[in-house]
Amino acid sequence: MSFPLPPYLLLFFSLSFFYLFRSLFFVLIARFRSPLRLLPSPPSPSLFVGNLAQLIDEEKNDVFCNWIELYGHTFTYRSLISSYRLFTADTLALSYILGHAYDFPKPDFVTVALAETGAGHDGLLTAQGDVHRRQNQAFSPSHIKSIIPIFRQKAERLQAPPRESPVDSHHVSTCPDSFATHRSTFEPDYHTSNPRHRTSHPSATDSPVDARPIVDVLPWLARATLDVIGEAGFGYSLHCLSPPDVNHDAEKSNSELARAFATIFTPLPEFSVVAVLCLWFPFLRRFHPDNRAQQKAKVTVQRIGTRLIDECKASHVGDEPKFDAPISRDILSVLVRANAATSPYQALTHSEMLSQISTFIAAGHETTASALTWTLYALARAPAAQDRLRAMIRSCDFHAALDLPLLENTVREALRLHAPVGRTMRVYAGAAPECFIPVRHPVRVRLSTWSRLSRWFRHQENSQWDFQNGIHLRRGDIITIPIQTVNHSTDIWGPDARDFRPERWEALPPAVRTVPGLYAHTLTFLNGNGGGAGGNRSCIGYRFAITEIKVFLVCLLRDLEFSIDDDLIIEKHANIVTRPFVASTPKLGNQMPLHVRRVLPGEVVGAGERM
Repeated sequence: MSFPLPPYLLLFFSLSFFYLFRSLFFVLIARFRSPLRLLPSPPSPSLFVGNLAQLIDEEKNDVFCNWIELYGHTFTYRSLISSYRLFTADTLALSYILGHAYDFPKPDFVTVALAETGAGHDGLLTAQGDVHRRQNQAFSPSHIKSIIPIFRQKAERLQAPPRESPVDSHHVSTCPDSFATHRSTFEPDYHTSNPRHRTSHPSATDSPVDARPIVDVLPWLARATLDVIGEAGFGYSLHCLSPPDVNHDAEKSNSELARAFATIFTPLPEFSVVAVLCLWFPFLRRFHPDNRAQQKAKVTVQRIGTRLIDECKASHVGDEPKFDAPISRDILSVLVRANAATSPYQALTHSEMLSQISTFIAAGHETTASALTWTLYALARAPAAQDRLRAMIRSCDFHAALDLPLLENTVREALRLHAPVGRTMRVYAGAAPECFIPVRHPVRVRLSTWSRLSRWFRHQENSQWDFQNGIHLRRGDIITIPIQTVNHSTDIWGPDARDFRPERWEALPPAVRTVPGLYAHTLTFLNGNGGGAGGNRSCIGYRFAITEIKVFLVCLLRDLEFSIDDDLIIEKHANIVTRPFVASTPKLGNQMPLHVRRVLPGEVVGAGERM
């Protein structure tokens, strides 16, 4: 016996269903209207998730480079519900897209994913259009030189050797923040799948029995850079490098902050359909098994960000500008002054301020920690390059070392080879319903049935493909920006593009000049080299990050040698930021185990003398 629903309930359920799954409807409609359907595409193994499962291991299976060889620099692949997504490694097309950033913002699902890192919807990572233009005015790189001592202090906390007590020269106290003591009490066997227990925070009394203790450098670099962004960015000491018996309350609180970001940025070891659905349908996140931990981590980031804002505001209450008083140049003070500006256009809302704090805590330490980790890994795999750089650093003082061409070339090469963010996305959202993107390499386009028939009647070559000098897009079409693929392209960088060779920067191939990158002709920090009315988006903190990386390398490499077992396989997995995994022990999560040995003053280490 059937009970027909009343019309108003049927209408209610229909509208509710459409509201919840409206993204799916839009995807289906766009699939049949998009001109991207005419571009070549690799076979789709799944009607539902397309080629997405193949991208989870893109660093391992080199899928994009393989597709480029088959389909050219510009093609499409399939996403959710087999929708078309544009991929282009054409440098002219990338220059156009990145140089017209306000017409090509991040897609909504990418913005939501970035907001879920704790950055909120109003930070520089997620804000678009006029909001981004206004926020960009509140940040200036001019203060970087004045905060180099903070970078140096935190770096020296990691590399400091045991030092003599000023009271008793015969008493030697072990520095609690030395890399040599930041090692596991029990070093896991990374060559088996059954690792032994490791402590999360070893005490300063642990004795390094091995001359080259194994150090998981990733978490300690993350703590050091988190301390840097606290003091240099917000004038606040986060005490992330403090041992448990020093300032216990602060260490406990801000170890919580470090753990929160580790939770947020931990990538999935394998493809998950549920994770893809959560990106497109946010209401499904509440049912995700990791949602509780992610939300707890996000609340932790926002709570500490709110506390920083409140304390900074309180310190500025009643302040009157004085000619002889130094102006606070940290990012948070700049934000507070911008928020108190008389012009409404310059003022930031509380939500924007909180998003900026969360953004700079996340982006300001997580990407830099990742870059430093991969740089040490690259140098550990290239001992001769490491020895040359150490010799140059030791040949001059600290400030001169920061200007060494070899150091600059090493940083450039590491950021090219190991970009912290491997790819990003854009969506066409311009005023015109369609746009045309020029390309440097002609694009294959499938001819329509009528066009093929017309060629047949005119006795022309009966081919299903034609070549065009550009790409047609409809509003809503999504573009993949392959940062790492372009940085690794053999067409651009030469046949040794996958090798770590700092000396390549002394004589670059001509094709490198075509890459529209903000820094060193790489897409690591994006840009597009456009400017103009279309605007462009780039990492406004890139000078901050590069200077911090250089300071840490100078301080660490002067006295420490980093090496790695030849048979240890490190893999890359990405959750916004690319993080390392040990292939044989994926259950241990993100890690970068390196051997660390102190190099004595005057000691000359050759590549052939390593243990």
